[in-house]
Amino acid sequence: MKALISRIIVVLVTLSITYLYAQNSGYKITRTINIGGEGGWDYLSIDKSSNRLFVSHANKVVVIDLTTESVIGEINNQHGVHGIAFVPSVNKGFITNGKDSSVTIFDLKTLKVLTSLKLQEKNPDAILYEPFSNRVFTFNNHSASATAIDPNTNKIIGTVKLDGDPEAPATDLHGKVYVNLEDKSAINVFDPKSLKVLNYWPIDPCKEPSGLAIDLKNKRLFSVGRNNMMAVINAENGNVVSTVPIGSRVDGCAFDESMGLVFSSNGDGTMTIVKELTPDKYEIIENIPTQKGARTIALDENTHKVYTSSVIESKEKTQSFGVMVIDKK
Repeated sequence: MKALISRIIVVLVTLSITYLYAQNSGYKITRTINIGGEGGWDYLSIDKSSNRLFVSHANKVVVIDLTTESVIGEINNQHGVHGIAFVPSVNKGFITNGKDSSVTIFDLKTLKVLTSLKLQEKNPDAILYEPFSNRVFTFNNHSASATAIDPNTNKIIGTVKLDGDPEAPATDLHGKVYVNLEDKSAINVFDPKSLKVLNYWPIDPCKEPSGLAIDLKNKRLFSVGRNNMMAVINAENGNVVSTVPIGSRVDGCAFDESMGLVFSSNGDGTMTIVKELTPDKYEIIENIPTQKGARTIALDENTHKVYTSSVIESKEKTQSFGVMVIDKK
């Protein structure tokens, strides 16, 4: 009898998993915006004030008008672009350059470069505009630090000493900044005004966390790790409340609050879509195909479209760098 019950349980679990992964999110690649050229890529970010998508592409940033989904400009002569952040109140954008450890500051409307800041810290990678403190922060991956910049004066005003190598950050908009520590499998929390670290939270079993997103309403963080796992963390106390399997070679994560969906962009050529059922309960809706190398992500919360970039192979087997537009069918 026990053996029969065990077999029944196995069958039911298998059927449940099959049903879970068979659900359809309705998302798919609806268009590819061709950019062309060779070279690497990292973050892509949306400036809501201009409805433009800024895409890192080796030593330049490519700018796309999201209304027409067409390339309208470039910011050239950069040095290993990683991330792009925006401060619309002063009409400025900020670019991190990993190769020469600098930050390029440009005019948001004209895309003209205004100035460049040289950092003492090495390899500025992710970048965040933090509205509560009105500061821009670069997260310096090889220096275990974050650099604070005043967007009004274009001057460096301080450094946050972190407990490990930082990856993607998030803000609660009320005086706390969270950042993944890739080499420690942990999260640091710091005060963006005092520049003091407030907490160190291990997020086991999630390993080598990269992308980070936040649910401001329910106070939950979504950290995606390179051991094919998403960890859901209580943003008030650091407790891991849930874990969800995701694709491999992940680097980006985004949360659509009105849809209750978490997106994990995986370099293995998939995007994992997870539904938030309650603040502590989550289920996989679908793993949709993208393109190998499409590991970063940008989400338009108004249209619910998702963007990711990679080298894309055409039907004619030619390769070209571009941006995939992922939308409801």
